[in-house]
Amino acid sequence: MDGGGEEVFTDGEGQMLPYSARKRGGWATFPFIAGALIGSSIAASGWANNLIVYMIEKFHVRSIDATQTFNIVAASTSLLPMVAAILADSFLGCFSIVWISSLISILGIILIALTAMLDPLLPQPCQHGSTSCPTPSKVQFCILYSGIALAAVGVAGTRFTIAAIGANQFDNSKDQRVFFNWFAISLYTSMVLGATVIVYIEENVSWVFGYWLCVAVNVIGLVVFLSGKRYYRHIKPQGSPFLSLAHVVVATIVKRKVPLSSRAEDYYHKEDGPKEKPVSLPSKSFRFPNHAAAMETEEDSKVNSWRLCSVQQVEDFKNLLRIFPLLSSGVLMCTTLPVISTLTILQTLTVDCHLGPDMKVPAGSMIVFILTSTAINLTLIDRFLFPLWKKITLRSPMPLHRIGLGHLFNMTGMAVASLVESRRLKLAQTHSVLDHPGSVVPMFVLWLVPQLVLVGLGEA
Repeated sequence: MDGGGEEVFTDGEGQMLPYSARKRGGWATFPFIAGALIGSSIAASGWANNLIVYMIEKFHVRSIDATQTFNIVAASTSLLPMVAAILADSFLGCFSIVWISSLISILGIILIALTAMLDPLLPQPCQHGSTSCPTPSKVQFCILYSGIALAAVGVAGTRFTIAAIGANQFDNSKDQRVFFNWFAISLYTSMVLGATVIVYIEENVSWVFGYWLCVAVNVIGLVVFLSGKRYYRHIKPQGSPFLSLAHVVVATIVKRKVPLSSRAEDYYHKEDGPKEKPVSLPSKSFRFPNHAAAMETEEDSKVNSWRLCSVQQVEDFKNLLRIFPLLSSGVLMCTTLPVISTLTILQTLTVDCHLGPDMKVPAGSMIVFILTSTAINLTLIDRFLFPLWKKITLRSPMPLHRIGLGHLFNMTGMAVASLVESRRLKLAQTHSVLDHPGSVVPMFVLWLVPQLVLVGLGEA
């Protein structure tokens, strides 16, 4: 009990939680969060992985233009979560961002489904044997691209915000680690289901049925998520860390000519800051941002002044600067995934995809090899490879070792993809099908698997 008679608990960071807040959250919320994740991921994997094929076959879009659209979608779903995070932390909270983004995603997939269902929204099919196809109208393109944009924005706002709201339900780091393990399992499983079942239905049963199935699973996921509202621990928006970083940049520029002192008393230490020692000096590395915490006048002591930051804010900014080389190298690694995905889809459309007289591999399902390779190799790496490394070298591998191996396997995967593409082009030239769209190159589709497996290993 505290002084007022209210029972309190502490979270994993030592912060006190009232009993009313402690009653919410925990593993009771996981089924609702997992349901939302599975529904949105199956839907996203179903429409996005087959987007290139749909645009080429139904809208007669050039392969290079369809690929560019897919890359823009991939980039949006990777960058827009930062915007969603700022909105969640500063204004709306994670819960609101998830259900609003889910609605946006559902609306986008509905528009895509309408283009496949309604004849006025779909271009006329190509005449048999003709090399020129009807060009879609501006209205048809507008509906299609509006649907793609809304669906991409919805995915960006949903997937990673679900991870954040899930982590908020637990007090200690152990439960959070277990949650993220199950989060990854749910994510990969649902993406594989979308890239196999949904894509197969789209190409072999009906594009209309496949897209409306995406809408249905997304709606089910949203309903499941909203059903758990009374069980969630709702964290009030407390401001975005990006605002704090911008604060440091502005204060550093404004006070760049202020001399730096060697006394801790000359720097601002926020009294209510988390675990900050009032006698600490800013670190000597990356000294220039230290100007932001230097107190020059009495006006600088105002907490809300953009002329002054606490030492802790400056150190947080420096930590970001220190890991920037690692983050930037990660950007280079992540570029291989959309490149290899789009390349493989385009290759699959030109090679022999039959695994038997009645079975054909859908081009949009090829990404399953990346997902499966990542999932399997994650287990092999954690359970066998790294324990063997530790046994041989008598020390555990550092995270940088893992990242370095990831770069190596990604480069190897791209090199293999280059060799396979060279062989495909040579076969196309030999059999005089290079300039005949729709012709099949006499090359088995499984030749494309090694490059995907290697990239999946690099991702792991």
